[in-house]
Amino acid sequence: MNFIKPIILGSIVLSVIVLVIYFGFNTKDIPTQDNPDSINSELIKWSDGILFNVFVDPKDIVNVNGKQIPIKATFQLKPNLSDTYSEIGVYDEKNKPLFIIPVYTASAYAKNGFYDFYNGNCNTCLTTKIVPNDELGEQSSANAVKVLELLGYDSITDIELDTNPTILSKYDKIIVLHNEYVTKKMFDAITSHPNVIYLYPNALYAEISTNFVDNTISLIRGHGYPDASIDNGFDWKYDNTRPYEFDKECNNWEFYEIPNGKMLNCYPEQKIWKDEKFLKTLKEL
Repeated sequence: MNFIKPIILGSIVLSVIVLVIYFGFNTKDIPTQDNPDSINSELIKWSDGILFNVFVDPKDIVNVNGKQIPIKATFQLKPNLSDTYSEIGVYDEKNKPLFIIPVYTASAYAKNGFYDFYNGNCNTCLTTKIVPNDELGEQSSANAVKVLELLGYDSITDIELDTNPTILSKYDKIIVLHNEYVTKKMFDAITSHPNVIYLYPNALYAEISTNFVDNTISLIRGHGYPDASIDNGFDWKYDNTRPYEFDKECNNWEFYEIPNGKMLNCYPEQKIWKDEKFLKTLKEL
């Protein structure tokens, strides 16, 4: 009867392997994160973190209508909200939505960028350096980028899109953030895709060119240049800058249809990290 023990032991081992394989492949791929103690020590914990732990740099806290808000933050998943993240995240989707990180727009808003030209502070700032990804700000959807990455969305920078515009054809759904400054190749690729979510108003607003040898972008047309009468640089029929760009509270947010997708009627940089319904709607569009 000694041969029975190896058989029983082998059966137990086989059962464990089967269970590990089964549950391993059926668990939603919600990422684990470091302990909050590992967050940059210069950041402070923000009290208004409903969906995420929120850490902010004190210099990024501003006063708006008597309320203090962080214009950008670092977010962390909460261990007790895994069911919520399964509802609002896309971890288990085979063809995940793709969002476009607005590096060109961050560059336009950076020091010695286009806004120094607009404000009359710099005559040569029609050309400006391309900034790295970690210099995103409120004008370049920094909060949205971090939240969507945490929720499992795929992403590319606008630089990657600019150099390979056909990549959009691999995705069923594209999400445009505050990609205000884009090249003609980017504009054509985005507006020809059949299912685009324009998550920020004022997207695709001005045409730029790129010089990757010098690592620069240059303003070509739009935003009152080269003529003050020019608004949208592509004369895009569906530009929704006014009045939606200036609604940053998004209390009455809604998506409305255009021929190649849907647009949001407000600027959601402060909404996207607080509102579960908003994120669930975005997932289901």
